[in-house]
Amino acid sequence: MTAPKFKKIVIFGVGLIGGSFALALRKAGAVSEVVGFGRSAGNLQQARQLGIIDRIGEDVAEEVGDADLVLLATPVGQMAALMARIAPHLGTYTLITDGGSTKSDVVRDAYAQLGSKVAQFVPAHPIAGAELSGAVAAGADLYAGKKIILTPLPENSPNSVARVQAAWQACGANIHKLTHVEHDAVFAAVSHLPHLLSFALVHDLAQRDNRDLLLSFAASGFRDFTRIAASSPEMWRDICLSNREALLKELQIYTAELNRMSAALEAGDAAQLEQTFHAARELRAAWTEKQ
Repeated sequence: MTAPKFKKIVIFGVGLIGGSFALALRKAGAVSEVVGFGRSAGNLQQARQLGIIDRIGEDVAEEVGDADLVLLATPVGQMAALMARIAPHLGTYTLITDGGSTKSDVVRDAYAQLGSKVAQFVPAHPIAGAELSGAVAAGADLYAGKKIILTPLPENSPNSVARVQAAWQACGANIHKLTHVEHDAVFAAVSHLPHLLSFALVHDLAQRDNRDLLLSFAASGFRDFTRIAASSPEMWRDICLSNREALLKELQIYTAELNRMSAALEAGDAAQLEQTFHAARELRAAWTEKQ
C-alpha cells in the first residue's frame, strides 16, 4: 500500500468543505492523521464520530507546528483572524491552503497576517458544494471530477504549489490556475451574482402578504432557480462583501439587461424578447453539452 503523502493535516472548519477534504484524502490513503478545529464543539464531536478527524485540536501552536498541511475551510470573513492565530506557530515546512470562494481578500489578508511566512500559503477554491452544512454534510466524493482553482502567489515555490496541488488531486479534483483578480471577476459573474439574485427573489416573496398563496403554486422552475437560496447566509454574506467591487460591476451589467427586457415588454416587442431568449437558450445548451 502506498504510504500517505501527508502525515498530518490540520483543518479549521470541519464542515462540508473541510470534512470532505479529510474524507477524500482518507479514501485515497493520502493522510495518516487529521486534526480538527472549529467553533462548534458539537460539530467537532460529530466529525470525530463519523471518522472525519482523528482528534479535536486543543492547542493551535502544538498542532500546526508539525503539520504538513493546514486547510482553512471557514467562511472567508474568519480567515484573517485564523491566519494571525497560526502564523507564529507554523512549522518551516507547513503549507496552508484554503477553500474560500473569494481570493483577492484572502490574499490580502495572507500578506497582512502571515508576513514573512506568506510563501507557505497557496490559495485555492474548490468548485463544489451543496446546500447542507456541518460535518454530517461531508462526503468523500464531493471533489471527484470537480474543478479546483489555485491562485498561487509570486512568493510560492514550485514545490509548495505542487504539494498543495497534489492534495487536491488526491481528492479526485481537476486543477486549474488563475490569478486572484481573474478568479474574483469570473466568479462574481457565474457564482456570486446568481446566488445574490436567488436570495433576492425569495426575500422579495417573503415580504409579501400573499406569500403563502404564491408559494403554494410554485413548481420546478421556482425550485431550481431558488435552490441556492438555501445556502449558508453567513458564508454568502462574507462572499458578497469580500467580492463587492466585482459583484457590483456584475449587478450593473445585469440591471442594464433587465432594463432592456423591461423596455421590450413595455413596447410589446416580441421580436426582441424572442431574440434574447433564443440567444440565452443557445448558450446554455452549448454549456450543458460540455458538462
